[in-house]
Amino acid sequence: MPRAALGFRIHLGWAALVAVAGTRREVRVVERSRLDLVDRAVPESFEPYHKAEALAADGDLAEAQDVVRRGRRAVERVARQAVGRVVRGLAREGFDVVALAVLHGAGRPAPPLGSTLRSHALVHTAEGELMRHSLARAGEATRLRVVNTPERDLDLAAREKLGLAPDAVARRTAALGASLGAPWTRDQKQAALAAWLALATR
Repeated sequence: MPRAALGFRIHLGWAALVAVAGTRREVRVVERSRLDLVDRAVPESFEPYHKAEALAADGDLAEAQDVVRRGRRAVERVARQAVGRVVRGLAREGFDVVALAVLHGAGRPAPPLGSTLRSHALVHTAEGELMRHSLARAGEATRLRVVNTPERDLDLAAREKLGLAPDAVARRTAALGASLGAPWTRDQKQAALAAWLALATR
C-alpha cells in the first residue's frame, strides 16, 4: 500500500487538512478538506478560553476552569473522531497512513490558567494550542507517528530532509495543487509540505 501522511494548519475551531502519498522525492495530494473541531452540542468546544476569560474577569475562576475542561474534552473527542474517519477513508482507497503533522508557531510553555486568562494574547495562543494538542492526541490514538512542525522552520526542514531549495519548495507546493483548483492557499501549501516532511521522517 502506498504510504501517506496528514498535514494540518490550525485556525480557531477548524483546521485545513492536506494528505499526501508517495516518497521522499515525489508526492501527490490524496485528500484536501476542512476539518471542523467543534462539537455543536457542546458550546464550550468553540473558543473555550475566550469564554473562560470572560468568566475569570467576573471573578468566577472555578467556572472558568470547568469551561476549559469541558471544551478540551469535546475538542479532543471531535479531533479523534475526525482523524479516524480520514484515516479509515484513505485506507479504503488503498493508502497506509503512517504519520500526522501539526504546524505550530514558535510558542512558549503555557503559564497557569489563571495567568493565561489575564492576557487576551495568551488566550488566543491557548486556543490554538488546544487545537494542535487535540490533533496530536488524535494521531497518537490512531497509532500514527506525530510530527510537530514549526511553521518558521518549514523551508529549512525541506532543504535538509527533501533536498529542496526555498524557490523549489514554492514551485513544488504550488504544483501539488495545480490540478485541484481552489482553495490552494498558504493553508493548503503549508499543510501539504508538513505532511510531505512527516512522510519523509523516519
